[in-house]
Amino acid sequence: MRQNQNQANSQAPGDSAEPRFRDTNLPIEERVEDLIGRLSLDEKISQLAHQSAAIPRLGIPQYDWWSECLHGVARAGMATVFPQAIGMAASFNDRLLYRVATAISDEARAKHHEALRCGNRGQYFGLTFWSPNINIFRDPRWGRGQETYGEDPYLTSRMGVTFVKGLQGNDPKYLKLVATPKHFAAHSGPEAERHHFDAQVSRRDLHETYLPAFRACVKAGKAASIMGAYSRLNGEPCCASDTLLEQILRDEWGFDGYVVSDCGALRDIHGGHRVTRNLLESAVLALQNGCDLNCGAVYNHLRRAVVKGLLDEKLIERALRRLLSARFRLGMFDPPEDVPYASISPDVVACEEHQQLALEMARQSIVLLKNEDNLLPLDRSLRSVAVVGPNAESLSALLGNYTGYPSQYVTPLAGILNAVSVGAQVLYRQGCGIWQGRGGIKAAVQAAEQADVVIAVLGLTAQAEGEEGSAPQSEAHGDRIHVGLPDVQGELLRALHATGVPVVLVLMSGSPLAVTWADENIPAILHAWYPGQAGGRALAEVLFGDYNPAGRLPVTFIRSLDQLPLFSDYSMSNRTYRFMMEEPLYPFGYGLSYTQFRYSKLQVSPREIGAAERVKVTVQVQNVGPVAGDEVVQLYLSDVEASVPVPQLHLEGFRRVHLGPGQARRLTFTIAPRQLAAYRDDGAAFVEPGEFIISVGGGQPTDPTAGALQATLTVRERH
Repeated sequence: MRQNQNQANSQAPGDSAEPRFRDTNLPIEERVEDLIGRLSLDEKISQLAHQSAAIPRLGIPQYDWWSECLHGVARAGMATVFPQAIGMAASFNDRLLYRVATAISDEARAKHHEALRCGNRGQYFGLTFWSPNINIFRDPRWGRGQETYGEDPYLTSRMGVTFVKGLQGNDPKYLKLVATPKHFAAHSGPEAERHHFDAQVSRRDLHETYLPAFRACVKAGKAASIMGAYSRLNGEPCCASDTLLEQILRDEWGFDGYVVSDCGALRDIHGGHRVTRNLLESAVLALQNGCDLNCGAVYNHLRRAVVKGLLDEKLIERALRRLLSARFRLGMFDPPEDVPYASISPDVVACEEHQQLALEMARQSIVLLKNEDNLLPLDRSLRSVAVVGPNAESLSALLGNYTGYPSQYVTPLAGILNAVSVGAQVLYRQGCGIWQGRGGIKAAVQAAEQADVVIAVLGLTAQAEGEEGSAPQSEAHGDRIHVGLPDVQGELLRALHATGVPVVLVLMSGSPLAVTWADENIPAILHAWYPGQAGGRALAEVLFGDYNPAGRLPVTFIRSLDQLPLFSDYSMSNRTYRFMMEEPLYPFGYGLSYTQFRYSKLQVSPREIGAAERVKVTVQVQNVGPVAGDEVVQLYLSDVEASVPVPQLHLEGFRRVHLGPGQARRLTFTIAPRQLAAYRDDGAAFVEPGEFIISVGGGQPTDPTAGALQATLTVRERH
């Protein structure tokens, strides 16, 4: 009967009437139902794979759902390459990130429609993007931490929501792109074990740390898609988890989009996790528990499941309904002239405006970690500069992973060459490789001995840290075993220091580096992350004082691995600044400037509230130094009378502001009740009576450079 009905609904030869799913005046829900009603079982199943098949009889072309854009359209030819996500998080500037996400979505739309005109319907040129990565960077050994916004749930939430909104646009009818926050949930290594690993996470840690950014992206960002993780969470495969995909995502948060598996994750359900026995059982379990789109081919077994009575066809239609709704909202079945985003010109790709935006984000991402005796900024009239290190002339160190190809780029060496006087000598020596190659150290030392200053550009690349299978130089399938500089680079740095010539250390990596010796011996240290196509120019502007650095660390820099639990331990105990008891090398939120800022007039209103009331916090910040610069104002909360375990403190507000010398600005923050919440053993959030400390400054209240002010807030007993 179903097949006969499908045949009756399909167009007869010569029938000129347009099917209802083509009628743009109808609600999307009606159009989706009409299209589903025209499909055979095999056709329905063919649309649940990431490489969705064409349906020629209905004029529906093939579509590949897999596209990437963590920091620019990736793997699809030329695109503007912005700093890697961890670098953009260091800007602490969600407003600038929104502009970046808007630029990325402009380029994605332009590339998609130009690809269609070229007859290219291949991978990475679609409109459904598997970004952002909003996992919590809980351990510096994880190679994919570079893809995230760091270790803090609030910062990650703010940046994630902003990025989702910038990708998806604000048209009342059409989505610009589909954003896909990933990997749901509690996923942050080890990479080598992800296909069989079971992350054991308490309900408190889950709801207090691992889920808030996903919740925010769903409820505030209105993300149209979510990607599941490879691993298990408390025994359930994440891509087939009733707890995650049904109870939390849909029932609690009201998510109405679609869920996509990570690539190959459904095969892991039986092959790695041993939860099911075979492909058929894995397909049934995933679909039943809410995974709608399979990146892979496991859902090819769904027909057999229906025939054998193991699966109701209505569940296939449920998944298809969610997927088709997204495609209709993207305008894929509408005339291009009706879709506002379809007219974005291909000229926007790598345009001058986007080039400048990449430069500005690179500037704002750079963090000044140390500046002894004000060695920086350097004098442009230096006679001679030695530029040394494996990342000084490295394209890979600019781009990070999941990247496109820039039409132009500036390495650190090129940026420095363009910044110094044309009469200055610039001596470049690689010195060593990332992991080996001591033969060049002697030549690097000889160059340093001829220079007025040495700029050592060291660190890692995306070949040394990243995703399993994509970082061939990694120590551990993409992850790191050691968190300091590689031994050969440490040897190079010590040799340069021994010359007696002042050394500026520039670190480039997507993760924290435990540079304890450098902090004790090198006078100036900058962290530039993987800064994108304009990174070399931005770095040179900071080095020579054309730009005053104001990036802040989105992740704690530890002193050694002795300060951390086992990598495989997902408890938040002694992890990140919120729970770590030992003193780090550089704390979360830390960063120096070429000027100084002073805080005053902190006010909290009201000072006593009920559990459901909001609080207004105002503070004045003034630039009391000699040059203009940005300050990142940070607000932290501490619950000092909690009846359950809580973080020592947690970020709940930030604002990046620009101030000229002597200029002051008064800022206002609003604290919502949920920001005061503690979490019970079952993960339930609640606001309890007691005293809270509010701290506002340029970093954590324990950071002597932050100038933070504190005030108390009292939450009354309920009556």
